[in-house]
Amino acid sequence: MSEQLNHTLTEPVSGLVYRLREGSRGAGKSPCLILLHGVGATEQGLMELARGIDPRFSVILARGPLALGPMQFAWFRVSFTANGPAIDAPQAERARTTLLAFIGQLPQAHAIDPERIWIAGLSQGGIMSASVALSAPQQLAGFGILSGRILPEVLPLVTPGKPLAALHAFVSHGRQDQVLGLHFAHHARQVLAGLNVRLQYREYEAGHRLEPAMVADFEQWLVARLADS
Repeated sequence: MSEQLNHTLTEPVSGLVYRLREGSRGAGKSPCLILLHGVGATEQGLMELARGIDPRFSVILARGPLALGPMQFAWFRVSFTANGPAIDAPQAERARTTLLAFIGQLPQAHAIDPERIWIAGLSQGGIMSASVALSAPQQLAGFGILSGRILPEVLPLVTPGKPLAALHAFVSHGRQDQVLGLHFAHHARQVLAGLNVRLQYREYEAGHRLEPAMVADFEQWLVARLADS
């Protein structure tokens, strides 16, 4: 199954390039996990994580639409200033709507269960996962923010209520993160608690990276969500 990840596909409506590992769904439609990379990276950096996900899941590695250089992509441009990260807000909004269009095509394209789609990502990928899930909770079962944050720019698009309360979220962060400080994780925890999103929150003695313990906890969380569904 994992050799499927060696090939790229292009979704025609959104235009996003992606890789797919099909799930072992048997006769039914498979649950799905969409994984998003960070800024200046590519979906290939998440292939090891994808290969370790429970085989019942179809796993999709999506590539950011913004090319920064050879095999360097992003979902939106960001500058790190003395006052914190400064984003290109219109680009972030275009990426959000592009991802929603992409997600909407998956059930028909790959026999994916529309009621069991999760999205998660590292750094900027986690940011986009939160933006998509919080603004359109009816399209997702849950999301993961791995060393990321929740953009204040997306909060006006969030409507509290039953769809949000049905979401499950996983938030993890390294205490020594020098790119996005731990306070961003604390802010995410506060925002999600205020929205009544069901949350699993974890901190690690790590920097801005996928710590093995973080990956293990995320995988355990995801399998538990499958048992809930």
